[in-house]
Amino acid sequence: MKKGTMIFCAAAMALTLTACGGKKEKEISVEPAKLAKELLETVTSDQLTETASDMLPSIYFYEPDDVASAIAYASSGATACEVAVIESKDAGNTEAVEKLLQTRVDNQSALYASYNEAEVSKLNDAIIESAGAYTVLCVCDDKDKAEEILEGYGF
Repeated sequence: MKKGTMIFCAAAMALTLTACGGKKEKEISVEPAKLAKELLETVTSDQLTETASDMLPSIYFYEPDDVASAIAYASSGATACEVAVIESKDAGNTEAVEKLLQTRVDNQSALYASYNEAEVSKLNDAIIESAGAYTVLCVCDDKDKAEEILEGYGF
């Protein structure tokens, strides 16, 4: 009886510990420039231009020392379309990067609401996803196609 109780307690403890493991990180490898370009060419109708790399930390609010690489394309302001791919030095930072990108989307939404309200719906449907050390922001015309592309990359 004692042996059976011990086995049961050990099994219950093992299950409890595995349940507290949290979200498992996906192991993926992405070329940020390639992914950004594919999204740019496939899911946006506006002419987006590449944002200067030295401007990215102030636009997306991240600390440069926390990021291995980043690339972004944005509209001239006529539309809300935007694509950004950020590779964190530490995969544990992606949740923080997601929050920073959400702040960017919220700010853009408030801005567009004041002069081009039709674009706010794109911002409401913005894609912010992470996998491994990579985080993507995509504000586009074809959300379903963008999600399909991201899924192909492992997001």
